[in-house]
Amino acid sequence: MGQMAGRTVLVTGGTGGIGKATALGLATMGAHVAITGRDRERTEDAAREIRAAGGGQVDVFVADLSAQSEVRRLADEVLQRLPGIDVLINNVGGYWHTRQLTADGLERTFALNHLAPFLLTNLLLGRLEQNTPARVVTVSSNVQAMGRIDFDDIQGERSYSGGRAYNQSKFANLLFSYELARRTTSVTANALHPGVVRTSFGAEDPSGIQRWLVPYMWPFMKTPAQGAATSIHVASAPDLQHVTGRYFANSKPKRSAKHSYDEAAAAQLWQVSADLVGLAALPRV
Repeated sequence: MGQMAGRTVLVTGGTGGIGKATALGLATMGAHVAITGRDRERTEDAAREIRAAGGGQVDVFVADLSAQSEVRRLADEVLQRLPGIDVLINNVGGYWHTRQLTADGLERTFALNHLAPFLLTNLLLGRLEQNTPARVVTVSSNVQAMGRIDFDDIQGERSYSGGRAYNQSKFANLLFSYELARRTTSVTANALHPGVVRTSFGAEDPSGIQRWLVPYMWPFMKTPAQGAATSIHVASAPDLQHVTGRYFANSKPKRSAKHSYDEAAAAQLWQVSADLVGLAALPRV
């Protein structure tokens, strides 16, 4: 039956790389897995691959999570089709060297990497709370240590750097996870660093140094399965059932950057995010 038998897991960005490897790993542990992707054909192909590997039932949801209307439509479909959600894994993310805007007129890195998981988690929180103890797992990165939230220019309108925008978004993942842990007692919220993994990450709009450096780093990078190991651990380990507000790397708890524990900054980011997505701010418990 497997350690995750009877549990339903939703993995965003589950069509390739770490996301697909995470979904595959949890499915072979017995979980009922649902994955999201932007392209229906690619998402269906990933689902077939997971099923063929012994993953059992795999549900497919198609949405471009950079657009808030798509996040809301996805949440509605998930609530209609999945009677229970035990684990939400906020895995989807991206990197763009040049500043791009979403359909909502927001900077794409911040919108996809932070606002999408913030909005989706809040829209699904009620369903998660019905499956206590449920888990929210958000994929951050060790670059969180270099991240800062520039509340005066959070969209990078005055000054944009692809690296700085990405670092900010991964730092925001941490602040979001820690603040969610302070705002709910029935769902655990943890973040993690998957490692440097061999994927097509950032390939749509890479920087010059990415084009030059990545081929040399490729042999030293983790495989997607290795990169997914921490996500799978945080999503499934029995001894983490009540552990919340933590950061993990290599499947072990780790201290994140000192400034990531700034509760005032986390609360401010929560309010700014709620305003940007049109949600009432969830009070702290």
